Amino acid sequence: MAGFGSLAPKTKNLVVAGGLTGFVFGVYFYTMRAVGGSDELQVAIDKFESKKVSGESDSNLASKV
Repeated sequence: MAGFGSLAPKTKNLVVAGGLTGFVFGVYFYTMRAVGGSDELQVAIDKFESKKVSGESDSNLASKV
């Protein structure tokens, strides 16, 4: 095989475009899987919100007494 240099310019562009597109989609799906795999941040936000809501209701009850 003569290699990449013997291909026509349009063919080279298509090969490079295909490689770059595959790389970008690979990185995108890898990142989405890595980020979506753990919901630690959402769990922490939910915990904070529940404490905030219970703290507000406690302070509202104390001020009404």
